[in-house]
Formats: sequence, structure tokens, C-alpha cells
Amino acid sequence: MYETLSLYIDGEFLQGDGRVEQDVFDPATGERLGRLPHASRADLDRALAAAQRAFESWRTVSPMERSAILRKVAELSRARAQEIGRNITLDQGKPLAEAVGEVVRCADHCDWHAEEGRRIYGRVIAPRLPSVRQLVLREPIGVCAAFTPWNFPYNQAIRKIAAAVAAGCTIIIKGPEDSPSAVVTIARLFHEAGLPPGVLNVVWGVPSEVSEYLIASPIVRKVSFTGSVPVGKQIAALAGSHMKRITMELGGHSPVIVCDDADVERAAAMLATLKFTNAGQVCVSPTRFYIQEKVWDRFMARFTEASRGVKVGAGIAPGTTMGPLVHARRVSAMADFVQDARERGARIEVGGERIGDIGHFFAPTVIVAPPDDARIMQSEPFGPVAACVPFKALDEAIRRANSLPYGLASYAFTASSKSALRIQNGIEAGMVNINHFGHGLPELPFGGIKDSGIGSEGGTETFDGYLLTKLVTQMD
Repeated sequence: MYETLSLYIDGEFLQGDGRVEQDVFDPATGERLGRLPHASRADLDRALAAAQRAFESWRTVSPMERSAILRKVAELSRARAQEIGRNITLDQGKPLAEAVGEVVRCADHCDWHAEEGRRIYGRVIAPRLPSVRQLVLREPIGVCAAFTPWNFPYNQAIRKIAAAVAAGCTIIIKGPEDSPSAVVTIARLFHEAGLPPGVLNVVWGVPSEVSEYLIASPIVRKVSFTGSVPVGKQIAALAGSHMKRITMELGGHSPVIVCDDADVERAAAMLATLKFTNAGQVCVSPTRFYIQEKVWDRFMARFTEASRGVKVGAGIAPGTTMGPLVHARRVSAMADFVQDARERGARIEVGGERIGDIGHFFAPTVIVAPPDDARIMQSEPFGPVAACVPFKALDEAIRRANSLPYGLASYAFTASSKSALRIQNGIEAGMVNINHFGHGLPELPFGGIKDSGIGSEGGTETFDGYLLTKLVTQMD
């Protein structure tokens, strides 16, 4: 059965009971899966009060106890990955294997934060006078408000929750109303693992209304958002007006550079797999492919072959390697990208159209040689569309890769250490992956620069957003 949807406030699971509700649908079939209750103003006030009250005690709880709870959540996640993954597939659409893999990998995030949370240290600074002691303490910032997207509903929520809990903070999270089962399940796992009431609270509602209310509250001291650049800028501006600390993991338009000395066939096969993961609905999905002229034909032959081999269907169906898009409007957006590219002289080598009239399916699409001013080269597609263009010299590719205000992820393939060095020094992105896809692990920083964000959602940098630095000086 699909997850019973609810709010989670002060240790209680709250369902309809007269609250405003919205339908949740399967994007593969259009069938209704359940009803999601929205939080009223009274619910939000209760969540804020619960989080504040819980913080007063949770901040002093032993890191060992916090660690034990996170480890229990990791254990439960692995044990129930099939069930949790199935529900993610039903409301988000991704193939079951991808959904289950997302849950299993998130267990690693809980384990990692369980350990690193035990190692949040201060430091001693040598004084100028022998009678003075100077200490730097690291303390939890307080109540956090987090907002997470629908494309990786389990992953994006657990990153924020695990970091906050490990640091000694409390958190109110508004997950994605389109794919809510994952966040409700996370609340159930933490509840079962023994997390005290109020440390984690889950609310739903009209996104702009919930975010404005929570961020404006003096109780909230930190805001974490993952989502689109335009919405992120609005959230950041609102948080800034209230002097709230922020972490922003926003959109990207990831460039790929394939040099003529690369293992071209391997690069093409790997990139095709990554491109159509989660139907391209990934903030770090490769989108702008710059291929050096000498290997253009070889790369395109292998890449288009792999793209045609993607099996599109309901995520729950055996053998599916790409599911539907989450919204009908995403299908229309893909069609607009394709039409604009055609009008500007590009060639549609693979796909380019909707599949069927049931569900939100769009064919894996490869656009060849769109001009740099085409929409697909300027705006993040967030779907199964790849734009491929040739280049002559590496400096040209780097310049074109850096031409947009985005700076999240980037990819390059080369056998030359000299070219690799030029790429890692020259590409303007928070994450540069050379000859593999190396980001996303809990021990690694995950974040962007320029319009793609502020701060990091991974690595030890994660805790920077959830901890205050306090200087203590004492003279005997």
C-alpha cells in the first residue's frame, strides 16, 4: 500500500481532520494515490513552538545519543528500502531500481553524519598574555527551516535532516507536495528510532505561503533550500531581510567537455546513462555537451545508440530504465526546447516528442548543433534532453562552458593531465568531475557557485550552516 500521508508535528502524525488537502498522483498513469493534508497557520505555529522547545534540550544531548539515533535510521532505511523505494516510484516516477538505490545511499548519509557529529570540535587559540585563555566553541544554531524538491525526495530531505540532527539543531521541513511519501517515511523512521518530539517536524502546504511564514518567524535561525534558481533567489532575499543564515543548492546547466584524447566510447556510454537518470530531472544532469571535432563522429554514434536504447515506461514496470516526468508541464517544457532548437537550425537526432497520451512521458532526446543562443543552451532543461555541439580548441570549450550564470556541476573526459589541469582550474563550477562522476557521496561537499547556490550540502562543510562560532576569552 502507498504511504499514509500526514503532517508530523511535536512527535504526532496528523492527517486530514478538516485540514485543506490536495491529491497526489502517479505521473505514469495519472491515478490518484492519496490525499496530502496542508498545515494551517495553527499547525505551523505548533511546529515552531515544538521545535523551539525541543531545541533547549536537544542542543545539550550527547553526540553519542544523536549518533545512535541516526545509525538506527540508517539501519531502518536499508531494511525497508524496497517498500520505501516503491512508494517513491509511485509518486515521483523514477524506475524502481533508482528509487531503491536512492534510499540505500541515503543510509550512508545517516551513518556519516552519525560519526562526524561526534567530531564537532572547538579550538584553543594561544593568548598574548599568560593569564588569558581563548576558546572557540561550536554550538548548534537553533531551529532550522528546510525546503526540499521532488526529484530526489528522500535524498534531499535526509541530507538536511541528518546534518541538523547531528549538529544539535531542530528542524521543520516542508518537502515536495508532488512526491511526499519519502519525507513522511523519514519522519516515521526517526520517530521509531527514538528521536524526541519536536526535533523533527514535517509540514505541507502552498510553498510560498509556508516558506514566507516560517522564514519570517524569529524562532527560525537557519534556512536551507534546494530547488530552482528563481525560487532560491526569492527565498534568499526573504531570509536576508530577516538576517537568517542560508544554504542554497540551486539549479545548474552542467557542461560536458569530451577531448579528442579521451576514451570516447566509454565517455559516451557513461554520459548517456547519467543524462537519462531520473528522466534528466537532476540538478547535476549533463546538459550541454561540447565534443572535440576529431572525435565528434565516434562520440555521437555511441551516444545516440545508447540514447535510443533507453527503455521508457512506468517506473514500477520490470526493465524500465527511464520513467515519466513528474508534471505534465515538464512535458510541454521539453517540447518547447525542441521546437525552439528546430527553429534555430538544430537537428533532432533522437527523440524530440511526447510518448503516448497517458502519463507524462517524453522520449530521450539528442539535439545536434544548436546555436549558443538557443533556449536549450541558455536555460536548464531539467528533462531528458541533451544538446551536443562540436568544438576545436579546449580554451574555446572552457569559455563556452563558463558563459552562463550557472555553476553547479561539470564534467570532462581527457587522457591528458595537462588538459585535466586546465579544466579543473578553468571551469567555473562548484563540482568538476574528470573521467567519472564523483560527487554525491556524504563525505564530499555538494554545492555550487554563481547562481547555482551558496554553501554546501555535503562533507564537513555541511555543519558550517548548522553551527555558530562562539569566542570565549577569560582572564584569571
